[in-house]
Amino acid sequence: MSSSTAESTAEGVTGTDPARRVPRPRADALRNRARIVTAAREMFVEFGPQVPLDEIARRAGVGNATLYRNFPERTDLVREVVLSLTARITERAVLAAEEESDTFAALRRFTHEAAEERIGALCPMLDGAFDKDHPDLLAERTLLEEAVQGLVDRAQRSGRMRTDVGVGDLMVAVSQLTRPLPGTACLSMDRFVHRHLQVFLDGLETPARSELPGAAATLEALRSEACATN
Repeated sequence: MSSSTAESTAEGVTGTDPARRVPRPRADALRNRARIVTAAREMFVEFGPQVPLDEIARRAGVGNATLYRNFPERTDLVREVVLSLTARITERAVLAAEEESDTFAALRRFTHEAAEERIGALCPMLDGAFDKDHPDLLAERTLLEEAVQGLVDRAQRSGRMRTDVGVGDLMVAVSQLTRPLPGTACLSMDRFVHRHLQVFLDGLETPARSELPGAAATLEALRSEACATN
């Protein structure tokens, strides 16, 4: 037997090839994980971040053991929901930029689609105990910020969006307008969200109809404010 054949045979037996050493997750396991994350996102919106995990498992159609095997701690599940949400919003921003020739139409489309993800209703998950500086979260946040900044920059360069506002102004509005009012059911507010967002978006278009007080809210300013309140 040649040396190359022997090495190939040994590789097949011992599994020294890295691609063979790590088994791929089964398709059903990936589906279960995705169902858990989807159910958790829905229930966090409806009932808050402290919803019982067994209720999430029940809605996902999996057993408690499956949920805990994927997410041993509540914080693991919360982080995965935030990662999933951030990635979904980033994808919406990228697609809006690619598919809309009108730069402000792209911004408007993204804003309404981001609202459908109920960003504001999920904000309570990002409390003081939540690790906002987890490497995965920082990476996803960077992608989102770059995508949204690109939408704003293009709309402003083309003269379609007033220049005395920033990305932070946009994200604050989406967050605040999708946060349920105290004492109201979250789902009952849906009929108002897009209406009020459109009023806000009308105020972003040029020509500007008023002079805004203060300075534009940048992403850096938002992050500084968040750090100051934690």
